[in-house]
Amino acid sequence: MKEIDKVYVGKRIQQQRELLGYAREELAEKADITPRFCYDLELGQKGMSVDTLCKLKSALHINIDYLLFGEQKALNDLNSIKILIETCPSDKRTYLIDIITSYLKAVK
Repeated sequence: MKEIDKVYVGKRIQQQRELLGYAREELAEKADITPRFCYDLELGQKGMSVDTLCKLKSALHINIDYLLFGEQKALNDLNSIKILIETCPSDKRTYLIDIITSYLKAVK
C-alpha cells in the first residue's frame, strides 16, 4: 500500500486552488471547512476525514488518486481542461477561446 504524504497532499491542494484562482477562504467555503483548517491542510500539518476529502475533491475538481498520491491518468487531461473552462465566468469565455486559439497557432 502506498504511503500518503500530507505535505505533498497539501501542495497539490494549494496548486489546484491557485490554478482555479480560488482564495483560500473561497476554497474553505466551497469545501465547508474553516480557512485555518484549509491552511493547515495546505501545509501538511493536518490530516482529513473521508468526508472532507470528498468535499475537497468536488471543490477542486480533482480526482482523489491525484490528490492523495499525485497520480493522474492520461484521460483526465481533457477532463481537467473541461473543468478549467467550466470555472471560467461565462462572460469571459470569449477571451478564453481567443487565448486557446492563439496558443494553438503559436505551437504549430
